[in-house]
Amino acid sequence: MQYEPSLGRDELIEFATKTYFGNVDAKNMEAALDCFHDEALFCVQTAHTRHSGKAEIRRMFEDFFGAYETIIHRDFTCTVDEANGRITASFIAELHDADGQVTLLNNTNFWRFRPGPDGPKFQEVYVYMSGANVLT
Repeated sequence: MQYEPSLGRDELIEFATKTYFGNVDAKNMEAALDCFHDEALFCVQTAHTRHSGKAEIRRMFEDFFGAYETIIHRDFTCTVDEANGRITASFIAELHDADGQVTLLNNTNFWRFRPGPDGPKFQEVYVYMSGANVLT
């Protein structure tokens, strides 16, 4: 199902790279979850995993935030389908654990937005990850 687009190109990029990843990197759980509709779907395609609804997405983020001291998403290259409210971004995920180990991943995310009463939010997120799945 296609949803009526409600964000322009710059707004889509801002939402995905600043609002969403900015809150993920800050480990701001509530603000990160606020980017999703209640029944959103979050899939890691390269690991064949899916998290359906905010409760499952919350649990995924709790594990992710707990596993790394520092989370950085950077060097975004975005492609936007403004007419259909979709965006994709390729980027580097830089993860530092408590032992000082650094994991670098070259990822690509695909987001589909859906309008809602409190603004557009992610309805679907599809992640392609270059290494082991860190979003279990």
